[in-house]
Amino acid sequence: MKLKALLLIALLVFASCKDNKETETVESIDYSEENLDVTTSTYPKNITKVFDAHGGIDVWNKMNTLSFTMDKPNGKEVTTTNLKTRAELIDTPTYMSGYDGSQLWVSEKDGNEYKGNAKFYKGLMMYFYAMPFIVGDDGIIYEDAEPLTFEGKTYPGILISYEAGVGVSPDDQYIVYYDEETGQMQWLAYTVTFGKDGKSDNFRFIRYNDWQTINGLVLPKSIDWYNYEDRVPTEKRNTVEFTNVMVTDKTKDDSLFKMPKGATIIE
Repeated sequence: MKLKALLLIALLVFASCKDNKETETVESIDYSEENLDVTTSTYPKNITKVFDAHGGIDVWNKMNTLSFTMDKPNGKEVTTTNLKTRAELIDTPTYMSGYDGSQLWVSEKDGNEYKGNAKFYKGLMMYFYAMPFIVGDDGIIYEDAEPLTFEGKTYPGILISYEAGVGVSPDDQYIVYYDEETGQMQWLAYTVTFGKDGKSDNFRFIRYNDWQTINGLVLPKSIDWYNYEDRVPTEKRNTVEFTNVMVTDKTKDDSLFKMPKGATIIE
């Protein structure tokens, strides 16, 4: 249907230009099947290849809830996210933080003092976990990036940036590096611009090479942060593991994300 619609538009443009042929010209556009991807035309072919290697963006878009657990020094941290509204609950032994779609809040437990930055941390680990699908969001600009070479292997790169006003840190940039043969994501380079003005060229590196298949999607089992020098990763610094992962088309009740009594609103 999309192909027929595009052809119809082309004919209408041609007819209009014929009536005004003294001042306008028409460029020749190839609408053949091999040059027009009618199923994933909103995404470039390289990022579509990556999505497909991980189960497909259409499968991801059917999902409504994502949950995972990480072991932290103060105990287990459980993150639950509504993938459509981005409402979120982070539950730890010493505090809870949440976002109900309009308000960000923190609730301390058992007299413990919360010393983190809830605004910065909101969605952070979910974003890293949900790669590569999270870069299928609206308002994203895709460009080719210089390939990354690590231990003798070269990985093509896709630079991800954001349109103005998208998210809390629209100047953040990401580079998804993938295996050219399989399309599977292998590395993520990212900048941090939260609380700063303008873009940064200080790219940090995460390696994605430990995957698991859940509900038809290939998602991380663990990710490795690397030290880096001159925009190239050097050696592994630490590993974050994800357990009790759930991704489903079922939707959690909105009450899960509501601010509890006594919580502090984060402006």
